[in-house]
This record gives sequence, C-alpha cells and structure tokens, in this order.
Amino acid sequence: MALSIHTNYSALTTNTALNKSNSSLATNQQRLGTGLRINSAADDAAGLQIATRLNAQSRGMGVAMRNVGDATSMLQTAEGAFSEMTDIMQRMKDLATQGANGTNSADDLTALQGEYDELGKELANIMDNTSYAGEELFSRGDTAGKFFTAVTFQIGATSAETLKMDLSDATGSSAITTLTDALDGMSAAYTAGAAADTTGVEISASANATVDLVSTALDAIGSLRAEFGSTINRLSHTSNNLANMKDNTEMAKGRIMDADFAIESANMSKNSMLMQSGISMLKQAGQMPGMVMGLLG
Repeated sequence: MALSIHTNYSALTTNTALNKSNSSLATNQQRLGTGLRINSAADDAAGLQIATRLNAQSRGMGVAMRNVGDATSMLQTAEGAFSEMTDIMQRMKDLATQGANGTNSADDLTALQGEYDELGKELANIMDNTSYAGEELFSRGDTAGKFFTAVTFQIGATSAETLKMDLSDATGSSAITTLTDALDGMSAAYTAGAAADTTGVEISASANATVDLVSTALDAIGSLRAEFGSTINRLSHTSNNLANMKDNTEMAKGRIMDADFAIESANMSKNSMLMQSGISMLKQAGQMPGMVMGLLG
C-alpha cells in the first residue's frame, strides 16, 4: 500500500468499523433499556407488522372477555329475578290448591286471597323494575324491556364472533310476552300491579282453575330460566377459550417483540470492547501521515 498524506486508508477503515460498532452498541443499549427487540419498523419491518396484528387480536380478545363478563352478569340478574318469581309462584300454587278445597270458610278464602294478591303485586314489581346498569330487562310499560327483543353479545375480536340470544318461540312471539300473558291470566293483582284493586276471583271463585293457570306460568318461566342458564354456561366456556387464545397470542407476540437479555447483554459487551479497540486503533492510524513526514528528513 502506498504511503500518502491525503488519504489515510487505515484511519478510514478503522472509522467505518468504529461507526458500525457504535451503532450496534446503541441498538443493544436501546433493547436492554426498553426490553423490546423491535423498537421501530427499521429493526424488523415484517416482524413489527405481524406483532401489530397479534397485538390487535390480543387486545380485542381482552375486551371480548370483559364483554362476556358483562353479558354473564346481566343474564344472572335476569335469571335471579326469575328464580325469585319461581318461588313466589310456587307459593301462589300452594294457596290456589288450598283454596280449592271445600273445607275453607269465607274468612279462610279471604285470607288466602289476600296473600295471593300481594304475591301477584310482587310479581308485577319484579317484572317492571328488574334492571341491569339502569336498563329495564322485562318492563311491560310503554318501553319494552331488553329481553322482549333479541340481544346480541360481542364475544370475540372479530365481527363474526357474536352470540345472539333470541327468546322468541316457534311462532315468533317473545317468550317474555308468553310469560306475561300467563301471569295476566293467573292474577288480576299482577295485571294491575302495585295499585291492584281485584275482585278476588282467583281463589274465592275459581281456585281449581287457578291451579292450572299458575302451572302454565311456572312452565313458561322454567323454560326461560333454562334458556338463560344454558347461555350463561356457554359464556363461561367462551370466556375460558378467550383466555386461552389471549395467553397464546401474547406469547407469540412476545417471541417476536421481546428482547433476549442474555443475547443482548453478550452483544453489548462484545460491541463495547470493539468500540474501545476501534478508538485505540483510530488514534494510532491518525499518526500515519506524521510518520510519512519523517521521509522528508
């Protein structure tokens, strides 16, 4: 190699190697500082794209799990109300059965009717006032409750992952409507609600027929509770599956995005030593033109 004072080849190559080591060291330090292997698209463009898609899916499943929890809570609220209504109607059936017996006096029938009517008012109260997050579930008023129509739950990260709960029966009418019709038939106090002023026909005049009416209402409410219960069970499995998918998606994203601290620490030590060596060699290479001047005497 020719000796020259204009071009110091040794210094140029040493400086290039030093810049590479400095860049690698900066990358190692950044990865160790953030814990991420990919801190910008330049680090791994394809990896960043894949990881972004996985992250969107994982976050969507996290929200879906909360949706499932909210849906379960609402259904449990509805089923709990129906559970109490079942207990009430069982008692009403007992009263109607007792009232149908010919051993009762007029005073006995009045006492039975009084309790029967109060229970009917409470059924009306439950149907009209059971709510979740301020929204009525079964209201019979001008604004129908949520379950008078189909309810759709978002149970996944994509638009296709939904659960539609439709309580319509085979004829297309709402099962809640079927229940309210049955309740109307078995209790005038239910129909009038808290302001009931009944004639007392349910027990005093037609107790035997009332037994069948209450049985019909019990069957209707049992069918609805079965629907709610099966949906709650399904949502429980949905939540478990979402948790499993989310965990594995997070692991897949981590394998792409996360820095390996052992590797990065080793590389940082190597690049740090290369930096020190390069700086020392660059200093010596800078002395080469001065040595050329020695030839001029």
